[in-house]
Amino acid sequence: MAVLVVLATAGADVRAVPAALVDIQDSNYLPPTLTVPVGTTVRWINHDEETHTVTSLTGLFGSAGLDLKEEYEYTFTAPGVYPYTCDLHPHMRGTIVVN
Repeated sequence: MAVLVVLATAGADVRAVPAALVDIQDSNYLPPTLTVPVGTTVRWINHDEETHTVTSLTGLFGSAGLDLKEEYEYTFTAPGVYPYTCDLHPHMRGTIVVN
């Protein structure tokens, strides 16, 4: 029984990292640069009538085409700077900074 109490107490110290949001709007990622702690799930939501993608410039992550109101998410597990773009609209650029 004491082991269960210890495990429950240890679990209570774990802090959940809330998801972070990037809106895709007017052919832009908003915010264009987002800084998050390690372990954060970033969620991109397309608010445009046009299809867009979320594609890492290093190949680490990438979405299929996202239509209006569709979402894509990725959890960042290591510190670093992660630039990304839209495969369909290369002028669209964004960066996730993970500390």
